[in-house]
Amino acid sequence: MTTEADRLTPEELRSLFLFEALTPEQLAHLSEHGRVERRRAGEPVYVEGDRASCFYVLLDGTVAVRRRVQGDDVEISRTSQRGVYGGATQAYIGDLADQRYANSLLAVTDCDVFALPAAVIADVMRTWFPMATHLLEGLFIVMRTMHTVVGERERLLALGALSAGLTHELNNPAAAAVRATSALRGRVAKMRHKLAMIADGRLDGRRLHDLVALQEDAVKRAAEAPSLTPLAASDAEEELADWLDEHGVRGAWELAPTLVAGGIDSGWLRQVDAAVGGDDVESAIHWIAYTIDTELLMGEIDDAVSRISGLVDAAKQYSQLDRAPYQTVDVHDLLDATLVMLQAKIPPGVRVVKEYDGSLPAVPAYAAELNQVWTNLIDNALAAMGETGTLTVRTGREEDRLVVEIRDTGGGIPPEIRPRIFEPFFTTKPVGEGTGLGLDISYRIVVNKHHGDIRVRSRPGDTRFTVLLPTEAA
Repeated sequence: MTTEADRLTPEELRSLFLFEALTPEQLAHLSEHGRVERRRAGEPVYVEGDRASCFYVLLDGTVAVRRRVQGDDVEISRTSQRGVYGGATQAYIGDLADQRYANSLLAVTDCDVFALPAAVIADVMRTWFPMATHLLEGLFIVMRTMHTVVGERERLLALGALSAGLTHELNNPAAAAVRATSALRGRVAKMRHKLAMIADGRLDGRRLHDLVALQEDAVKRAAEAPSLTPLAASDAEEELADWLDEHGVRGAWELAPTLVAGGIDSGWLRQVDAAVGGDDVESAIHWIAYTIDTELLMGEIDDAVSRISGLVDAAKQYSQLDRAPYQTVDVHDLLDATLVMLQAKIPPGVRVVKEYDGSLPAVPAYAAELNQVWTNLIDNALAAMGETGTLTVRTGREEDRLVVEIRDTGGGIPPEIRPRIFEPFFTTKPVGEGTGLGLDISYRIVVNKHHGDIRVRSRPGDTRFTVLLPTEAA
């Protein structure tokens, strides 16, 4: 039961700037339903996350507004101004919003506050200010819907860009594998033809056995052949072509590049001449050349398929479709997968530098959402640099937190807009090129979902976004 001593008179309420334009009847209504409450220094007026049951107006004393960040209560502001308010400020919206306190209010000194039940302030707003309430409700709904729709659109655009890049990256090794397979089919057919010609020459069993042994040695040489410089390869091909011409082998200049690529020299070919001799030398060397060509083509196919497999693994790591949303992950795997997915967007003039701390532990995280953070930060860094620059991805520790830093050498963020970069819908990109939600989404993923922190330092030629993540589950 509220006593007269607990109430403010209508005249006292009119002295508060929030109520100075109300009618005597309205002031009397607030006086009847509100009450004065005292808080001792150090006591909370209300606590973040609790059910928003009251609307508070400061009468005297000093209060501090606090927000919980990474488990710590961070002071946002401090004031002694009479009439400032907080608490259930969105009570008029009703079920459209989760009615919980969005921050904490702490009494720094002994304080008196005027408290109105949330139901009363909600009824007052809807009854006394219907037009203003409708406008506020409409603004709240539009902003929430816009944030949801544009956020989904940004994710779809990012997915489309990544899919296009992945398709491009997959197309190159897939095309190489198709070309190599087609060529391989032709080489195998020619090998069968040359083998038939050798057999028609009626090589005795011992000589055929020696030739097969040389074929096996040629395969081994092809697998271990070192890469030659263009000049060294040209000299070796010229020497080998001369030897082939001297021994009456047709197509010498076509055979020489394949034989050199397989690590074959004129000294090795003498073994073929000694093993086969006579009219069968040409067919035998062609057979050896096709064998080497076949081995090199199979190596190309193996490389192409391995690259495709690596890209698919990176896509799985990036999307996390086959894994639990919340899991213990190696942040380096996530960063590598993101870089692979963004490879097609990295200009040739941009150098990527990785500075990973290999001693970092695996951390509990929403892996797919962290990949979205890395995508946003790296994409912004690439946009800031244009066609040339250095993108540095660094990991490390800061006390009990894991650190991921994305650094670029672009033009930097102007000081006047730096405080706004994490605001929803704020963007410096031309209309239609940016939604302004990338950093806002990244902030909410890191701070709200992982109880971490995200910071930025910037000057021309050196912009660094630093993400700090707890190493243990909150």
